[in-house]
Amino acid sequence: MEKIILVTGATSGFGKAIATRFAKEGYTVCITGRREERLAELKSELEKQYGGNVVTLTFDVRDRGQVAIAMDKLKAQVPHIDVLVNNAGLASGLSSIDEGDIDDWEAMIDTNLKGLLYVTRQIAPMMRSRSKGHIINIGSTAGKTVYKNGNVYCATKFAVDALNQSMRIDLLPYGIKVTAINPGMAETEFSNVRFHGDAERAKSVYADVNALQATDIADIAWYCASLPAHVCINDLTVTCLTQANSFYAIKEADRVKASPEA
Repeated sequence: MEKIILVTGATSGFGKAIATRFAKEGYTVCITGRREERLAELKSELEKQYGGNVVTLTFDVRDRGQVAIAMDKLKAQVPHIDVLVNNAGLASGLSSIDEGDIDDWEAMIDTNLKGLLYVTRQIAPMMRSRSKGHIINIGSTAGKTVYKNGNVYCATKFAVDALNQSMRIDLLPYGIKVTAINPGMAETEFSNVRFHGDAERAKSVYADVNALQATDIADIAWYCASLPAHVCINDLTVTCLTQANSFYAIKEADRVKASPEA
């Protein structure tokens, strides 16, 4: 039977890498995002390289109406969804709570939290009707430990953690797997978006840090989705070697190297 995955926020970063990995594994890939030209480019690339079918849906997960229209369109194109990856998300700004930009706050709440809910509400019933499916929510180490000036971003990712746990309980009777993947520092467009296009500031975040790459998270998503039917990874936190959590990270230059004799 045809295997089908839906990946939100697939125009870059984790989403693009996850879509690519599952296309490589023979899945029909449904990709969403706001940037139509990027979705078209990815569709062409994946179909040319792997020969499978790629469905594109251009909409903003923050807009409840757009989500409903897009999901109705999707349901007319594919018979079911085996895997939903709620990846669309962002950090916007890095300010103390008394100086935060409310537009930044609303962008994060609407994308990271409400967007995830809007899409899940559309897809979960499809999985429930088949007593089968897997929802993978992309969280963050920021949803495990709060850091200075992270306030609202951290709050949204703590909410993703809570929703992931709740989904697992609510969907338990229907044989639907629910998994959270919580990455630490990852070299994607994340910091460029957070700092509103300040490329130099974004680049400095990863200076002398062997950060996670989008393909690392794609490999983990594939591993979680390809386990035997009776196995479900509920929650997984992953960082690069030089990061322990939101507080503790070191530069590569500060790593203690083994002596030549070791």
